[in-house]
Amino acid sequence: MINTLVLPRPSKALKFSSTKVDRSTKSKYRGPKMELTLTQPDDWHLHLRDGDLLQAVAPHSANHFGRAVVMPNLKPPITTTAAAIAYRESILKAVSAGSNFTPLMTLYLTDTTSPDEIKLARRGGVVFAVKLYPAGATTNSQDGVTDLFGKCLPVLEEMVEQNMPLLVHGEVTDSNVDVFDREKVFINTVLQPLIQRLPRLKVVMEHITTMDAVRFVESGKEGFLAATVTPQHLLLNRNALFQGGLQPHNYCLPVLKREIHRQAIVSAVTSGSKRFFLGTDSAPHERQRKECPCGCAGIYNAPVALSLYAKVFEEAGALNKLEAFTSFNGPDFYGLPRNNSKIKLMKTTWKVPESFSFSFGDIIPMLAGETLQWQPGFS
Repeated sequence: MINTLVLPRPSKALKFSSTKVDRSTKSKYRGPKMELTLTQPDDWHLHLRDGDLLQAVAPHSANHFGRAVVMPNLKPPITTTAAAIAYRESILKAVSAGSNFTPLMTLYLTDTTSPDEIKLARRGGVVFAVKLYPAGATTNSQDGVTDLFGKCLPVLEEMVEQNMPLLVHGEVTDSNVDVFDREKVFINTVLQPLIQRLPRLKVVMEHITTMDAVRFVESGKEGFLAATVTPQHLLLNRNALFQGGLQPHNYCLPVLKREIHRQAIVSAVTSGSKRFFLGTDSAPHERQRKECPCGCAGIYNAPVALSLYAKVFEEAGALNKLEAFTSFNGPDFYGLPRNNSKIKLMKTTWKVPESFSFSFGDIIPMLAGETLQWQPGFS
């Protein structure tokens, strides 16, 4: 439940309707004192990396999120339950001693993954999903799947039996397909046939970027097909890659799309649909790996994600639906309990750091140097 606290000026009060905040107050007053109290959110799609990078970025996510589904695309990838358990221990060591942050581990699906590994993963209790990367689709996906309906079919069938969700990076890798069309083609040629063949397989289409993905998710059976949505795909369109010169820190995969697609995604997530939930796809890279002749894909948004989601919902007049998106829809889909702890979002301006500096270099956050209107705190 979202609670709002308003401290009005002595002579005037901020106005609320029964369902949404009166957005006109933003132009009437500077800095209205408002706060939202939310059930602590979870991040259902997160990259934490490993080594020094893990040590650097894990606390940012742990500060805001109760749990996170951690992506397995390391070098080498997390393909076994034993590797997932070891990676989980590394993550827990990287967050502060008093943190309640819980990493939910995933396995990296390959052409050689076995059904027995899925059984072991379910029994182990730390693996909550399996990630499908088409080989070559994104960062460290070279070991991904090349034969989903052949070599991987027995594994997918076992996932149905174990009620283990499949998390999908939904892009084809055919170089003949335009990069802006790869999500749509993937839906038509891979996801639609997969759902028809295995209708009881729980599928999450990750970081959706198109109106085609919105329509596909909305057409599926509730509880079996859902999608995560990132801050960047809610706020930015493909112009953000080129405005004022090439912008490497706005480059991610799937790549940003046209404005009509951004608007479709905003409408979907702010509608109150249970099929969409928070997944930041926060993907840190050291600055020099972004600002180079062949820059890495990925946007580091963990420190600003909650502020940006609040911005999107406020601008849509849907702050009353923010909590379901951030805190309810994800655990409900996964069959996990909702968090008991609370987090506050204060309506107060703050400036995003230009960078985060570490011994190995700098990480540039999303919207570096810009001023935001919502700041997370704890209840």
